[in-house]
Amino acid sequence: MDSRTKRRLSAAELDALARRALGAGVAFATELTDGFANAVWRLALDDGREVVLKLSPPPELDQLSYERNLLRMEAAAYEHALKAGVPVPSLLRAGFDDPVLGGDYLLLSALDGVSWNDVKPDGEDALRRELGRHLARFNTVTGEVFGYPHAGIVGATWREAFLSMVAALLGDTERYPAPLPRPAAELMAVFEAASPVLGEVTTPRLVHFDVWAGNVFLDLSGPPRIQAIIDHERAFWGDPIAEFVTPTIFGELREDDPLLAGYREVTPLELTPSALTRLDLYRAYLYLILLVENGPRQYPEEEYARVRDRSLSALDVVLRRLSHG
Repeated sequence: MDSRTKRRLSAAELDALARRALGAGVAFATELTDGFANAVWRLALDDGREVVLKLSPPPELDQLSYERNLLRMEAAAYEHALKAGVPVPSLLRAGFDDPVLGGDYLLLSALDGVSWNDVKPDGEDALRRELGRHLARFNTVTGEVFGYPHAGIVGATWREAFLSMVAALLGDTERYPAPLPRPAAELMAVFEAASPVLGEVTTPRLVHFDVWAGNVFLDLSGPPRIQAIIDHERAFWGDPIAEFVTPTIFGELREDDPLLAGYREVTPLELTPSALTRLDLYRAYLYLILLVENGPRQYPEEEYARVRDRSLSALDVVLRRLSHG
């Protein structure tokens, strides 16, 4: 999807960045357009390597509060994921506050697999079960504080941090008005009323929070398997049950979901009533993000309308459930 946050670089600029960062020039470059926020290119270098460049939005662009320094969180998440045994691309170089281009960039090893979003392989239940195991391993990584440290939105408890995350997002609507189903103050009140269940979460755990089919690459050279999970930029430190939001977006998490079965192969997880309430809080938060992020990104209307309408409808359902829970 096209977005105002995606920067454009000339062939000469791409070549100069690659030479500074990796010591090799660019023989060929292809922009990858599936993402929504950062500009991304696949680069064939003149030394034979293939890499992926992710470049942050222009430094002068006023982004959402949680989006400050997103690539710094992603860089850390790749390193944590690798240590936890989760398949991810190799982080080759991270550049922060680049003196030439401004902003941040990541250079990653290129993948030779295919996006799950582009294919319908055999054995999708087995792949979904494998994905559950990887997410459980990702969630074993613990931190020192809850929330988004890279953006300065944190809390000593998960309840404090999550309510700060929601408040920051709703505060962003003052700069970027969004089509919300209720006034911001009423929305905040729903989150606050349901928030006591967040007290059950006592350890900050790494949560990807953006695992949809487009962010999962598959190796189809043999029996289908997951090659890598990508795009960790929405990651935060919080409640691992939030990991189930994006893989079931606009739907519900069922007990017979292979994703849940795979997760439980690594660590116990019970869908108690309070756990399901927490899951609804995180669903509502994601739907709010999808509604508010159009402000800085300015998606083309014909591409964004379906996402906006589905987010509004799903958010309304979850808010009513939280209000009567």
